Amino acid sequence: MTASQAHEADYRRCAEITRRASSNFYYAFMLLPFERRRALYSVYAFCRFIDDIADTDGVSNPAEMLTRWREELDRVFRGSPSRAISRALSESVHRFNIPRQHFEDVIDGVEMDLTRRRYPTFDELQLYCRRVASAVGLICIEIFGYRNPSARRYAEYLGMAFQLTNIIRDVGEDAARGRIYLPLEDLARFQVSEAEILNSVYGERFRKLAAFEAQRARLYYREAEQALAQEDRLSMLPAEGMRLIYARLLERIARGGYRVLDHRITLSAPHKLYLIGRAWAGSRFRRSLN
Repeated sequence: MTASQAHEADYRRCAEITRRASSNFYYAFMLLPFERRRALYSVYAFCRFIDDIADTDGVSNPAEMLTRWREELDRVFRGSPSRAISRALSESVHRFNIPRQHFEDVIDGVEMDLTRRRYPTFDELQLYCRRVASAVGLICIEIFGYRNPSARRYAEYLGMAFQLTNIIRDVGEDAARGRIYLPLEDLARFQVSEAEILNSVYGERFRKLAAFEAQRARLYYREAEQALAQEDRLSMLPAEGMRLIYARLLERIARGGYRVLDHRITLSAPHKLYLIGRAWAGSRFRRSLN
């Protein structure tokens, strides 16, 4: 295999990881030009590998694996990566001048999953969300390209909204691992016990708790919309596609009465593609008005 063929194989590997994950990101990335799209595939593949360290039961020493990935991140930024995903990522971070700190934040967030199974307050949960989600958004906007610094606030707010949506959707799955991400202060407010969540006890008190968290997520979606400058709307089209997907997912969960303790609520692939099409059509319409 020639160097060029190996290079292309590295990016195909990243694209395949993203596609197999059936990620909302995969559909949104379709809106990007080729070079930016495959750079984002490399970012997603890296983040997927890091995230799986904390979520995969078969990992014997996750802390040691995260240490190895920190070392690999050194090699990524030095330009001497040793893995297929890292080789693609190394080219991407240098091409788009992505700050290393954002990747460090992602690893820090996953590290929190190794040591914390509860979050007493929303302030503490907020730090976790900013590390595992907003940091990813800050990486992505460097690849999308932007002109107004407000794009960074947009990415931070949108990351918070996405992660809160994920937390609501995954309450049951997380409970099966002994984790509760909903702030304990909120559980107390709505008189929901940890045992009820861990044992998938659904009732009106839980529904009100989940509705409270959903409203918090909606506020972040609104803040993100307000932060997005007009001159960056076209370049942020993939992020807007993701916003439509995640916001629709949240509303589907709400319409279903927040029955998230015993099954996972999702959107179908055709529905996601429809929403991506809406984001694209909306951008075309706005351009026609200018």
